[in-house]
Amino acid sequence: MDLSLNVNGRPERFSARPNELLVERLRDGLGLTGTKIGCDTGQCGSCVVRLDGRSVKSCLVLTAAAAGSAVTTIEGVAAEDGGLTGLQEALREEHGTQCGFCTPGMVMALGELVETALTDDAADRAAPTEPEIREWLTGNLCRCTGYHSVVRGVQRACAAARAEVPEGLGESTAVPATASGQEG
Repeated sequence: MDLSLNVNGRPERFSARPNELLVERLRDGLGLTGTKIGCDTGQCGSCVVRLDGRSVKSCLVLTAAAAGSAVTTIEGVAAEDGGLTGLQEALREEHGTQCGFCTPGMVMALGELVETALTDDAADRAAPTEPEIREWLTGNLCRCTGYHSVVRGVQRACAAARAEVPEGLGESTAVPATASGQEG
């Protein structure tokens, strides 16, 4: 079947099998390998992309079901200057990435949380709390970080975007790395 998607701001037209998964189209059909295949069952979150602005697990979405939609992958996420987004930089600063396999899916899912926290109507609300961030992370598995540094990264990103420095957050709170490079 002939389909079209808008992927990272570019129109794409292609022929797809009726049972083709969106993750297959992105990786194999379009060469966007930042979207990972971890479990093939929707459990790990490494395949998260944005479909019409909402985080979805692309291993659970048929390409045909996404037809006509806007898809954003990790390759389509960048700051206006082409560098890291505030969330990506904050995760880097807080050591929220280790091996990096889960990072694209986490950035795609957590980016939605950070954007939601920074909308105009959110100005009167507090930044996401640690339990709220951890709840948002329930669909993303990571074997390396233990999530503490990821939570700090989201807090840092929200604080930076709101132009405030959260108390107790910063270089002194970073967990030192051991000789193996894993957090202690």
